Amino acid sequence: MTDQLSRTLAAIDAANDADPRMDDGQPEALLYGQRMSEQCERLFPEAQDVLQIAARGQHIERWILKRADYPEGRAGYLKWRRDLADHHANRIGEIMADNGYDAETIDQMGRMVRKQGIKRDPLVQALEDVICFTFITWYFAPFAAKHTPEKVQDIVEKTARKMSDAARAKVLVDFDLPENLAAAFS
Repeated sequence: MTDQLSRTLAAIDAANDADPRMDDGQPEALLYGQRMSEQCERLFPEAQDVLQIAARGQHIERWILKRADYPEGRAGYLKWRRDLADHHANRIGEIMADNGYDAETIDQMGRMVRKQGIKRDPLVQALEDVICFTFITWYFAPFAAKHTPEKVQDIVEKTARKMSDAARAKVLVDFDLPENLAAAFS
């Protein structure tokens, strides 16, 4: 890892260490970023800096924009998600610029975090695969415990649709899923 990348990831971690929400005794955004980096390394051990940075910072300062500050319903939810993606991309971009990354690399990261080009841009798709593996590895079981089997099936199917063919195949190898959930990844 280069000094430039190391400094950038450390700055993202420092921002996320301020998260007032806790998960497993750590600031939630900090833990999420570390889990994203772990899955990035798992899926893409030779990942470019831009993918490593986008993975680590994908939820940077997520607590700043609160869902409760947006209107109820799907339109309000989608507006909140777009605003979050813009905030994440802008904050990561500031950190990258402070650490000497060029405008082209910063723009690429912004497209990745905003999910612009999913299924068309290999780096955007790689980030989405990392996001999905992070969800399946760390957040799926708690989600499943709180929802109906129908809701769980729906989320699994939506997750699988977002993933690349290679990532879906890896899910089937890496996870022991019940037959009905495994079918979504086939």
